[in-house]
Amino acid sequence: MNATKWNWQQDDWPNFSYDNKKLASLEQEYIQEAGISFGIMKSLPEAEQKQLAVEIISDEALNTSEIEGEIFNRDSLQSSIMREFGLAEIVREARSTPGERGIAKMMKELYAEYQHSLSHEMLFSWHDNLMLGNPKIKAGKYRTYKEDMQVVSGRIDKPKIHFVAPPSPRVPQEMKQFIDWFNRTAPERKTPLPTLTRAGIAHFRFVTIHPFEDGNGRIGRALVTKVLSQSNKNPVLTAVSCTINQDKTQYYKSLNTQNKNNEITPYLTYFSETVLESQRTTVEKLNFLIAKTKFFDAHKGNINDRQKKAVLRIFREGPKGFAGGLSAKNYIVITKAPKATATRDLTDLAKKGILIKTGKLKSTRYELDLAPFNYIFNIGNYKDTSNINIS
Repeated sequence: MNATKWNWQQDDWPNFSYDNKKLASLEQEYIQEAGISFGIMKSLPEAEQKQLAVEIISDEALNTSEIEGEIFNRDSLQSSIMREFGLAEIVREARSTPGERGIAKMMKELYAEYQHSLSHEMLFSWHDNLMLGNPKIKAGKYRTYKEDMQVVSGRIDKPKIHFVAPPSPRVPQEMKQFIDWFNRTAPERKTPLPTLTRAGIAHFRFVTIHPFEDGNGRIGRALVTKVLSQSNKNPVLTAVSCTINQDKTQYYKSLNTQNKNNEITPYLTYFSETVLESQRTTVEKLNFLIAKTKFFDAHKGNINDRQKKAVLRIFREGPKGFAGGLSAKNYIVITKAPKATATRDLTDLAKKGILIKTGKLKSTRYELDLAPFNYIFNIGNYKDTSNINIS
């Protein structure tokens, strides 16, 4: 046993201490950022709300899985999510894996039941869905094996132990207390907590307990979305997992440096800043996806099938665009077009103002011109709290 006890072995577990004053400005900033993304969505027609919601939920499902090393196909996963959200009439045919279908089911439950109190049964259902197609894991139940649940790295013969979770017999009682805490700290309940503080504690406490054989990180991040949605009184579209996935090293470092101490101000500061960054990313994605819709509306019938395929490939790279810009060589690889055809296509796209050309000769690159389609939303005093319909 480590000379220093793990946080769950200490007398003050799970009564975490933290500095409210250091978090207050972050809490206020989150309220404003969440209002902007909600306002953008509410300003759009319902059909576009659903389309954008599916795009963002798909990104989040992909990234929360990728953090744990599980890689899904975006098209088939998005098809599964569309089916779950009742958008079958616009689903592209794509064969999905059990894992893709499972996380799509979990995301549907997460958004459809965000206002419901947390329960063992809800968590079991999420876990059951996540483990779909994984017969090696006892799905839909807390872990029961006798061995320690350890987080390790390094060589098999000389592992480095980063953390040891509470033993399995202790899990049911830990989870009973956790669920009680989660529900009574919700808005308008007995002891409500500020949004980012509650989200950070929920995630940290859950992954510390590590109640399942697998899937704890993904469920822990789902709990963050549930907290944000309950606070906003609407299903929140967030990029928390996308943001974490961009710097997984810092994510795991923040967890590892906190697992022997229940004064969690450093962790809550990191986590709050991560959620804030995810909200800014969400606004950027919303603006980008709106520009994408307007772009294709404006250029409908103005580009051929090859050009459309290349443009769609650029859009798939997201707001940051194609790494290094699109080259003629990239265009040939994407479209399978001969060199002369690719040159004509790219020249045509540049003349029409669809692509912006930079550089010369072998350094020539192309980027989409989205300036005419940039969406600007002035939050002002936006206070509409009516529901966003994504189901």
